[in-house]
Amino acid sequence: MPHSFGYRARTRHMFKRGFKDHGMIKMSTYLVPYRIGDIVDIKANAAQQKGMPHKYYHGRTGIVYNVTPHAVGVIINKVVGNRYIEKRVNLRVEHVRHSKCRQEFLDRVKRNSQIRAEAKANGDKLPSLRRIQALPREAHTISTKDNAAQTIVPVRYETTI
Repeated sequence: MPHSFGYRARTRHMFKRGFKDHGMIKMSTYLVPYRIGDIVDIKANAAQQKGMPHKYYHGRTGIVYNVTPHAVGVIINKVVGNRYIEKRVNLRVEHVRHSKCRQEFLDRVKRNSQIRAEAKANGDKLPSLRRIQALPREAHTISTKDNAAQTIVPVRYETTI
Protein backbone atom coordinates (compact mmCIF):
# COMPACT_ATOMS: atom_id res chain seq x y z
CA MET A 1 0.00 0.00 0.00
CA PRO A 2 1.38 3.43 -0.87
CA HIS A 3 1.27 6.12 1.76
CA SER A 4 1.59 9.87 1.52
CA PHE A 5 4.39 12.08 2.73
CA GLY A 6 2.25 15.21 2.69
CA TYR A 7 2.32 18.26 4.92
CA ARG A 8 -0.16 16.76 7.38
CA ALA A 9 0.77 13.10 7.00
CA ARG A 10 0.60 11.04 10.21
CA THR A 11 -0.98 13.83 12.29
CA ARG A 12 -4.27 12.08 13.07
CA HIS A 13 -3.83 12.19 16.84
CA MET A 14 -1.35 15.06 16.95
CA PHE A 15 -3.66 17.77 15.65
CA LYS A 16 -6.91 16.57 17.22
CA ARG A 17 -8.77 18.88 19.58
CA GLY A 18 -9.03 18.10 23.27
CA PHE A 19 -11.96 16.53 25.10
CA LYS A 20 -14.97 18.89 25.04
CA ASP A 21 -12.82 21.41 23.19
CA HIS A 22 -14.30 21.15 19.71
CA GLY A 23 -16.01 23.82 17.63
CA MET A 24 -15.21 27.47 17.22
CA ILE A 25 -12.11 29.01 18.77
CA LYS A 26 -12.72 31.11 21.89
CA MET A 27 -12.49 34.89 21.64
CA SER A 28 -9.92 34.98 24.46
CA THR A 29 -7.43 33.28 22.14
CA TYR A 30 -7.38 36.40 19.95
CA LEU A 31 -7.17 38.85 22.85
CA VAL A 32 -3.87 37.55 24.29
CA PRO A 33 -1.14 40.17 23.73
CA TYR A 34 2.19 38.91 22.35
CA ARG A 35 5.38 40.97 22.47
CA ILE A 36 8.80 40.53 20.92
CA GLY A 37 10.92 38.35 23.19
CA ASP A 38 8.02 36.38 24.68
CA ILE A 39 8.54 32.63 25.02
CA VAL A 40 5.68 30.70 23.40
CA ASP A 41 4.68 27.07 22.98
CA ILE A 42 3.50 25.98 19.56
CA LYS A 43 0.41 23.79 19.57
CA ALA A 44 -1.51 23.55 16.32
CA ASN A 45 -5.25 24.13 16.56
CA ALA A 46 -7.07 22.00 13.98
CA ALA A 47 -10.06 24.36 13.90
CA GLN A 48 -7.95 26.94 12.03
CA GLN A 49 -6.06 25.59 9.03
CA LYS A 50 -4.58 28.92 8.00
CA GLY A 51 -1.19 29.73 9.46
CA MET A 52 -0.82 26.21 10.87
CA PRO A 53 2.72 25.03 11.67
CA HIS A 54 4.36 21.98 10.14
CA LYS A 55 4.00 18.88 12.29
CA TYR A 56 7.71 19.11 13.29
CA TYR A 57 7.07 22.35 15.22
CA HIS A 58 4.01 21.03 17.11
CA GLY A 59 4.91 20.96 20.82
CA ARG A 60 8.10 23.05 20.42
CA THR A 61 8.97 26.21 22.32
CA GLY A 62 10.33 29.34 20.67
CA ILE A 63 10.83 33.08 21.04
CA VAL A 64 8.62 35.70 19.35
CA TYR A 65 10.61 37.92 16.98
CA ASN A 66 7.79 39.58 15.01
CA VAL A 67 4.16 40.48 15.72
CA THR A 68 1.54 41.22 13.05
CA PRO A 69 -2.23 41.76 13.42
CA HIS A 70 -3.14 38.09 12.93
CA ALA A 71 0.14 36.23 13.42
CA VAL A 72 3.44 36.05 15.25
CA GLY A 73 6.90 35.15 14.01
CA VAL A 74 8.67 32.58 16.18
CA ILE A 75 12.35 31.56 16.26
CA ILE A 76 12.89 27.84 16.90
CA ASN A 77 16.15 25.90 17.06
CA LYS A 78 15.95 22.78 14.87
CA VAL A 79 18.44 19.91 15.02
CA VAL A 80 19.66 19.11 11.51
CA GLY A 81 22.42 16.53 11.40
CA ASN A 82 25.03 17.56 13.95
CA ARG A 83 24.07 21.21 14.31
CA TYR A 84 21.26 23.54 15.35
CA ILE A 85 19.63 25.72 12.71
CA GLU A 86 17.63 28.79 13.72
CA LYS A 87 14.26 28.50 11.97
CA ARG A 88 11.84 31.39 11.70
CA VAL A 89 8.20 30.39 11.30
CA ASN A 90 5.15 32.63 11.02
CA LEU A 91 2.11 31.27 12.82
CA ARG A 92 -1.36 32.57 13.48
CA VAL A 93 -2.13 33.35 17.12
CA GLU A 94 -4.51 30.36 17.34
CA HIS A 95 -1.52 28.03 17.18
CA VAL A 96 0.64 29.62 19.91
CA ARG A 97 0.28 30.22 23.65
CA HIS A 98 2.48 31.76 26.30
CA SER A 99 4.90 29.23 27.73
CA LYS A 100 5.02 28.47 31.44
CA CYS A 101 8.62 27.23 31.25
CA ARG A 102 10.05 30.33 32.98
CA GLN A 103 7.32 30.67 35.61
CA GLU A 104 9.19 28.68 38.27
CA PHE A 105 12.32 30.77 37.67
CA LEU A 106 10.39 34.07 37.90
CA ASP A 107 8.67 32.92 41.10
CA ARG A 108 12.05 32.03 42.60
CA VAL A 109 13.53 35.42 41.67
CA LYS A 110 10.58 37.18 43.31
CA ARG A 111 10.80 35.01 46.43
CA ASN A 112 14.59 35.57 46.73
CA SER A 113 14.23 39.34 46.39
CA GLN A 114 11.58 39.29 49.11
CA ILE A 115 13.89 37.27 51.41
CA ARG A 116 16.72 39.75 50.73
CA ALA A 117 14.47 42.72 51.52
CA GLU A 118 13.28 41.13 54.79
CA ALA A 119 16.86 40.30 55.83
CA LYS A 120 17.99 43.87 55.06
CA ALA A 121 15.06 45.37 56.97
CA ASN A 122 15.77 43.22 60.04
CA GLY A 123 19.51 43.81 59.81
CA ASP A 124 20.16 40.07 59.60
CA LYS A 125 22.85 38.31 57.65
CA LEU A 126 21.69 37.28 54.18
CA PRO A 127 20.69 33.58 54.19
CA SER A 128 21.89 31.24 51.47
CA LEU A 129 19.45 31.33 48.57
CA ARG A 130 20.87 28.33 46.76
CA ARG A 131 18.54 25.49 45.93
CA ILE A 132 19.40 22.35 47.86
CA GLN A 133 18.68 18.95 46.45
CA ALA A 134 16.35 16.75 48.53
CA LEU A 135 18.35 14.40 50.69
CA PRO A 136 17.66 10.68 50.83
CA ARG A 137 15.49 9.46 53.69
CA GLU A 138 17.13 8.50 56.95
CA ALA A 139 17.82 4.77 57.48
CA HIS A 140 15.51 3.00 59.90
CA THR A 141 14.48 -0.51 60.90
CA ILE A 142 10.97 -1.83 61.18
CA SER A 143 10.21 -3.96 64.21
CA THR A 144 8.00 -7.04 63.85
CA LYS A 145 7.16 -6.97 67.56
CA ASP A 146 3.46 -6.16 68.03
CA ASN A 147 3.28 -5.83 64.25
CA ALA A 148 1.85 -9.08 62.90
CA ALA A 149 2.02 -9.83 59.19
CA GLN A 150 -1.18 -9.22 57.27
CA THR A 151 -2.43 -11.25 54.34
CA ILE A 152 -4.08 -9.14 51.70
CA VAL A 153 -6.65 -10.80 49.43
CA PRO A 154 -9.08 -9.30 46.93
CA VAL A 155 -12.69 -8.70 48.00
CA ARG A 156 -15.13 -11.25 46.61
CA TYR A 157 -17.42 -9.98 43.89
CA GLU A 158 -21.04 -9.82 44.94
CA THR A 159 -24.03 -8.73 42.92
CA THR A 160 -26.36 -6.30 44.64
CA ILE A 161 -29.53 -6.90 42.64
